[in-house]
Amino acid sequence: MNEMSPLANPERQRKPDWIRVKAPTSTGYAETRAMMRRLNLNTVCEEAACPNIGECWTKKHATVMILGDTCTRACAFCNVKTGMPRAVDALEPQHTADAAAELGLEHIVITSVDRDDLPDGGASQFVKVIEALRRTTPMTTIEILTPDFRNKAQAAVESIVEARPDVYNHNLETVPRLYPTIRPGARYYASLRLLESVKRHDPSIFTKSGVMLGLGEERLEVHQVMDDMRSADIDFLTMGQYLQPTPRHAKVKDFVTPAAFDAYAAIARAKGFLLVAATPLTRSSYHAGDDFARLRAAREAALARV
Repeated sequence: MNEMSPLANPERQRKPDWIRVKAPTSTGYAETRAMMRRLNLNTVCEEAACPNIGECWTKKHATVMILGDTCTRACAFCNVKTGMPRAVDALEPQHTADAAAELGLEHIVITSVDRDDLPDGGASQFVKVIEALRRTTPMTTIEILTPDFRNKAQAAVESIVEARPDVYNHNLETVPRLYPTIRPGARYYASLRLLESVKRHDPSIFTKSGVMLGLGEERLEVHQVMDDMRSADIDFLTMGQYLQPTPRHAKVKDFVTPAAFDAYAAIARAKGFLLVAATPLTRSSYHAGDDFARLRAAREAALARV
């Protein structure tokens, strides 16, 4: 059993108090949901069964998931459906920008399903969304969370970097040992190289990555992932508790305590990340706008010390 947690056989136990959330019932939640339906947009908040959806949608914060609602991969942790995706929606970029304007977003997060069926993995749609946002809501800062563009030309990533999002996020998700069972369609070091290449092409873009805890990883393995991220010059690390979305998905091996998350965060900060978000309910886009402001302030403070 993972040494971080005092709990055994968590799949047979109720979730601990620190990760229970209330069901979404607010007016703001209903309005956000209605707007997404009207603009024919998908959100990772819904498709991935995010536990923070009630809080975020009440505040009119939503993470748009472009390139449809069907993924070409079947990761053991992810609730997004797998299959043959539909054709790319040409109206999606402008609809995304319209949603940002209607919600009054100062910061927006854009993610996508994996589209291994497309020649560029869907990179051109990310570019079109960024361009539509720049035209429609030029003051909105843009954070993207992309797939790994496996077996696609390096030009796919470079085209997105040239569109200049403010934050480029790509999640490593877990430790290398668990990739064959948890993230079988991906390659750990390929994901690291992707993030490293973003910094190489444009050092001004913040890079970000995240891992889930509770899948059976060991403490020293997590420390090694932190070191690998810093070697790739990743600025921002997020860490959250994995929650099993359905019985057919990977089981939770450990419920990691808030104190253990605090300890990981302290170690990550000591390793040199500009920003660390590590709590049981942390997700890639949770409080992303506030975190972006903190990230900029941290960079300015670091530059002032030089």
